Amino acid sequence: MSKPNKSQEIAYKIPEEWAFFKSEEICEKVQSGSTPRNNPFTATGDIPFLKVYNIVGQKINFKYKPQFISREIQESAISRSKVIENDVLMNIVGPPLGKIAIVTSEYPEWNINQAITLFRANPDFLDYRFLFYFLNEGSAIRSIHGDLKGSVGQVNISLTQCRNFMVPTPPLAEQKVIADKLDELLAHVESTKARLDSIPAILKSFRQSVLAAAVSGKLTEEWRGENGVALSSWKTVKVGDFVQAIEAGKSLKCIETPPSQNEFGIIKISAVTWGVYDESESKTLPSNDLFIENRRVKVGDLLISRANTMELLGNPVIVHRVTKNLMLSDKVLRLVMEEANKPWVSIFLRSKAGRKEIESRSTGNQMSMRNIGQKALLDIGLPKATESEQTEIVRRVEELFAFANKVEAQVNAAQTRVNNLTQSILAKAFRGELTADWRTANPELISGDNSAKALLERIKAEREALALAAKKKPRAKKAKV
Repeated sequence: MSKPNKSQEIAYKIPEEWAFFKSEEICEKVQSGSTPRNNPFTATGDIPFLKVYNIVGQKINFKYKPQFISREIQESAISRSKVIENDVLMNIVGPPLGKIAIVTSEYPEWNINQAITLFRANPDFLDYRFLFYFLNEGSAIRSIHGDLKGSVGQVNISLTQCRNFMVPTPPLAEQKVIADKLDELLAHVESTKARLDSIPAILKSFRQSVLAAAVSGKLTEEWRGENGVALSSWKTVKVGDFVQAIEAGKSLKCIETPPSQNEFGIIKISAVTWGVYDESESKTLPSNDLFIENRRVKVGDLLISRANTMELLGNPVIVHRVTKNLMLSDKVLRLVMEEANKPWVSIFLRSKAGRKEIESRSTGNQMSMRNIGQKALLDIGLPKATESEQTEIVRRVEELFAFANKVEAQVNAAQTRVNNLTQSILAKAFRGELTADWRTANPELISGDNSAKALLERIKAEREALALAAKKKPRAKKAKV
């Protein structure tokens, strides 16, 4: 048995029937891959050759096609990097570092390059699913690199470090019980995550339906009947009929970080891209003297981008809160108009009808950066209800959007809890908490010949036998010249 480091002792207060083993002690093989010499890849090869980006989301991913090698190359030149069914693969160069996958029966006998390490569990000592879940839990990597969240640049794990991962190891029978429980529990977690992940698209569709109903008159159809207002009272006007002036800022060379409290800055396109004004998306002016006071962003401003991708071009925001000294950039326009008309114009420009008008008037040679001129923007036609109905439409849209925003916040909180739940379940598993009752009910399966102490003796005996066999193996004779 091996001695864990302090961080692992804290993370895992393991049951007395368990023990810590190095991964190389309970695996038949811990080996990184290799790249064939002279680049012998071919489109017609028999054997796929996996790289880091082929391991995504705990499985082998085919979004990026692997390269291929011939079987001859696999057998002769890089046989050490050949994988088999139930091998556990880990990215050891990142980002992304520590992604894990199991080789399934569908894709055995592949090869891996040097950025991937394979762990081949010894079935007499270790359940490969138990190993898979342990590596996914991440404490082995954290013991080397700490928390990798937000890390920048390339990080890696050496083969020696992989071979020395300290694995909290229960008796084999308990490993299988833990793996079965994790299969079941984490399948429920993944199912819940999938349902939660589908809700943002539903909310996006809901918001678009609300906007479509708003600008077509359907949202207030009942209201009109109750108030004796006819749909024929609606008129078609131009954006220019609302807008008194359009103001834009300047393109200035800036420091690529938001300004502090006493500094002045300029907003990026991304500050007005996502439906809510985000003043953190800004840059700092190198000198406060460059700030143009009459281009200051103020509460109540209706802002849109005049240059962006096709999908985001012309998306409007109304500024509700300002804490920084920021001015308009040359790519962000301020539409000056009466306060009462700003919400209605914003609603229309966000609707599918408004998006269609903006897209049809956009210019530019690349879809990644389109433009809309001020004249084209002012020429956009839009419906105009009576003042009282327009007020009622805005009220209802804001009420429905507030409901959608509340649901979205709840979903985001639930997603965070579910993501944390996976790690919590894994941590409990490797502290023995998931199987405490099982151990009480099955003492014969964790004691005597099934104990961790007995496992250690079997490992020692196997290693001694292998060493003895290696000594007795005759050396190959050198050919005479």
